[in-house]
Amino acid sequence: MRFLFDKLRDGKYDRLRVERGDAVEEIPCPKIGGIPHDMVHFAVENVMQGEGFLRRVSGGETLGFRMVRNVTSDQMERLVEVMQADAISGFPPAADLIDIVRVTGDARGVEPYPVTEADIAALREEMKRLSQLWAATPAGDTLALEFKH
Repeated sequence: MRFLFDKLRDGKYDRLRVERGDAVEEIPCPKIGGIPHDMVHFAVENVMQGEGFLRRVSGGETLGFRMVRNVTSDQMERLVEVMQADAISGFPPAADLIDIVRVTGDARGVEPYPVTEADIAALREEMKRLSQLWAATPAGDTLALEFKH
């Protein structure tokens, strides 16, 4: 399955589309600086291979589904939040992010994902790769992504 990220010219949102046969699903994708929010989901789930929002979509759920809680999806959500904040805040030490993953998990009653400093480095590399691809995508064009596994 390919995830099609459309870089829109104006507004607060880009767009994520998924093609399933002849049907196309789409949702607005908040512009957050750097890469769109749902592209952060892609980065985290691509590196960690956890079943978060986009892996669940690739498994058959619709783009507009409301996520039913499960440990892995909740963990991926927390990790997405942390990595999005990391990119916006200027890349604090990896140990700080590991602490934030624990704190956000605890605050939401979710067992924290056992992320390591090596995981943080890999996630940052993937976010950097996607940021470069996205920056090279002209407004009005689409960036197509697929999970590596």
